[in-house]
Amino acid sequence: MTPELATKYVFTLTVRIGEVTSAGEIGHGVRRIIPILGGEVRGEGVNGKICAFGADFQIIRPNELIELEAKYAFETDDGAVVYVENTGIRFGPVELLQKLKRGEPVDPKLIYFRTVPRFETGSEKYRWLMENLFVGSAARHADRVVIDVHQVL
Repeated sequence: MTPELATKYVFTLTVRIGEVTSAGEIGHGVRRIIPILGGEVRGEGVNGKICAFGADFQIIRPNELIELEAKYAFETDDGAVVYVENTGIRFGPVELLQKLKRGEPVDPKLIYFRTVPRFETGSEKYRWLMENLFVGSAARHADRVVIDVHQVL
């Protein structure tokens, strides 16, 4: 019998973002770089602040599917530093994705935005972040991205 797949909510990343820089059309989409300015981590066992460095490196495909690759870190309230590498996709109706690109509000339920965060840390207390898989359900707002992170059990 195959083990059942389940998830458990662990924390929310609220990542403040800056202005988009575009490198333009690169042959298979438009490359964008979005700086990470800070934010917070809130959950039952993990709380802290997102460090004010890193970026989300995106490619917007011709059909408006967005491939994301964010690299940044957060520091827990008890001083551990955790590196985050978060890949994912965002997709939905073209008119709504264009509204998001312009910084206009869009109901997050109408956009498919999922990620796969990976974590690295030397802290024994948070070692479990490196020993499990996680998935994120995310929402893009004008000045931030909010990601609910779930542990795959």
